[in-house]
Amino acid sequence: MLEVLKSLPMTFIPLFVAMDVFAVLPVFLSVTGEIDEESRKTVVRHSIITALAVSLVFVAIGEVVFRILGITVDDFKIAGGLVLLVIAVLDLLRYGGERRKIEEAIGVVPIGVPLIVGPAVLTTLMVLIDHHGIFPTVISLILNLGIVWISFVKADDITRAIGKNGIIALSKVMAILLASIAVMMIRLGVENLIK
Repeated sequence: MLEVLKSLPMTFIPLFVAMDVFAVLPVFLSVTGEIDEESRKTVVRHSIITALAVSLVFVAIGEVVFRILGITVDDFKIAGGLVLLVIAVLDLLRYGGERRKIEEAIGVVPIGVPLIVGPAVLTTLMVLIDHHGIFPTVISLILNLGIVWISFVKADDITRAIGKNGIIALSKVMAILLASIAVMMIRLGVENLIK
């Protein structure tokens, strides 16, 4: 148990950086900004459950599936980058008053996967399990998802503090950053495949 506690900071911090709640929150707010409170709670619940389930399934069988299908981490980076790029471009091309159509499964895709748990988190999970073991890694995953959940639940307070225009501006800036991260992931994946 002492070993698990010693490894927690070394597993918590990389997952916190990989999840990047500060980048996910503006997207969450822009997608759920005009839906009622009950629907938002449903989206939050779906996104956290999806992120946890996908992560745990990936921890359990990800490496085996990769080997069977012949998928490399670089392939995974390219695919995840393409999905993020599409999301970012769609967000950037929306006009000021136009809202993305709220779909029932918005908590599952894109919020749960790939925004909360995407290629960066899944890749980080694989590396951390190899270096620190499964228990501290899963505990850190759950703690980080708790932080994301609290951020989503307090999204209205954050909106009041920053203001609607601030959230829109932040959302656009984050969409540009998301597009940049997506391009970087694609580039790194392609570079590594070429080597």
